[in-house]
Amino acid sequence: MRTPILLLAALAALLVPAVAQAATSTVGIFGDTPYGATQLANFPKDIDDLNADPDVDWLVHVGDIKSGSTQCTDAYFAQIRAQFDRLADPLVYTPGDNEWTDCHRTNNGAYDPLERLTKLREVFFDRQNRTLGRAKPVLSQTWRGLPENKLWSASRVVLSSVHVVGSNDSLAPWTGLTAPTAAQQAEHDARLRGNLEWIAGTFAAAKLANARAVVLTMQADMWDPFAVAAGQTTAFVPVVEAIARQARSFKKPVLLVNGDSHLYVEDQPLATPSTVYPTAAVAPNLTRITVQGSTNLPRDWLKLDLNSSGPAPLEWSRVPFTSQG
Repeated sequence: MRTPILLLAALAALLVPAVAQAATSTVGIFGDTPYGATQLANFPKDIDDLNADPDVDWLVHVGDIKSGSTQCTDAYFAQIRAQFDRLADPLVYTPGDNEWTDCHRTNNGAYDPLERLTKLREVFFDRQNRTLGRAKPVLSQTWRGLPENKLWSASRVVLSSVHVVGSNDSLAPWTGLTAPTAAQQAEHDARLRGNLEWIAGTFAAAKLANARAVVLTMQADMWDPFAVAAGQTTAFVPVVEAIARQARSFKKPVLLVNGDSHLYVEDQPLATPSTVYPTAAVAPNLTRITVQGSTNLPRDWLKLDLNSSGPAPLEWSRVPFTSQG
């Protein structure tokens, strides 16, 4: 596999030696917002809340910058990008299904989802090896055509975003169809290959850097009960297998943060043999958090503290947004 070689070579220039990293760093994680007209109108207030927190060093949006029943227009993308540009801290954004793969829906504008993905990359991933918000160096998986996959390090923790989305990782059939199109399948397969490389490379980098923990972020809730009941988890199998295998080998704490299902969940889905993914390795060191989102209350974001020393490399709490509309 060539990814660890490419990745680690790039990391030699990217990762700051542990002695030079801040003893503690804070990452603010939010997603599935803004949903609907009220949240869109209040979104600048959410940005103000994040800017006002003096502890935050990094931000992550785990996808779904719109609801699943609103239009996927260029103007909407530009409106969200303008708010992201107001952020005083560096932002890593990973796409959700609502802003591209579900845009085939009539109430979304009946777009070609693959065309919307191209536009999404044009609008939000023009900086490649830089973050949104305050520009800061990160590593992007540009060699696989996945500039949205980012990797960075802070306080001896390696963090990574992986473009895995709901709707069975984009393979849910489009409007009027009963199976994925050839182009739809091809996009998924290429992105999956890149994602598996990225996951392996992330853990290889963490081992090289003697990181205390790994944090993975993505949109898809791969344990969403509704997706499980609908049989919409088949495309996640290789991703879960890869994360489980790498986490088990890493042995130190691994945190997976996702959005997608909208209600806050904190669990260890691979602590015992999984009934959803029976071929995945047991990985009791993996914790999974689903951030609160959509119109559910309270509206809040996850405050994740990274610690370069002490007993707990990762600690977290929920912080309410000022606007609860």
